[in-house]
Amino acid sequence: MDIAYIETPLGVASISGDEDGIASISVTQENQDLLSEEVPLHLKDAVQQLQEYFEGKRTTFDLNLNPSGTEFQKRVWKELLRIPFGKTVSYLDIAKKLGDPKTIRAAASANGKNPLWIVVPCHRVIGSDGSLTGYAGGLWRKKWLLEHESPVKQQSLF
Repeated sequence: MDIAYIETPLGVASISGDEDGIASISVTQENQDLLSEEVPLHLKDAVQQLQEYFEGKRTTFDLNLNPSGTEFQKRVWKELLRIPFGKTVSYLDIAKKLGDPKTIRAAASANGKNPLWIVVPCHRVIGSDGSLTGYAGGLWRKKWLLEHESPVKQQSLF
């Protein structure tokens, strides 16, 4: 399994994968010593697409994904991939899309175990009341990502 570390506005991202696809993307501690000098061939597309995303030049990802998880988790992650850039859904919406509103807790748990940060957009899932709830990377990162994807950019009057 190849690993690359890149700098992002939210910390150092760890990307791992091989010829079968990208297995995980996560944000790590802001340790600049981790940054990769050379990116393994299997990870170059993921690195480039993440950089384009953070530069505001990319709204969708085109990567071969190969995350490890249960069948239910993979169903939830597949559903997350359907959430458009700049939009949000609730945990209940995800459970309903899976066919059973009673699976809301299981869907929320699978959302929290998403191994593909940003690419599988778990940050686009919010509480039914519109609140920013649970985010493994910290709510400040979730808020930043949602603002980054917002079609209405906030501008200072001064």
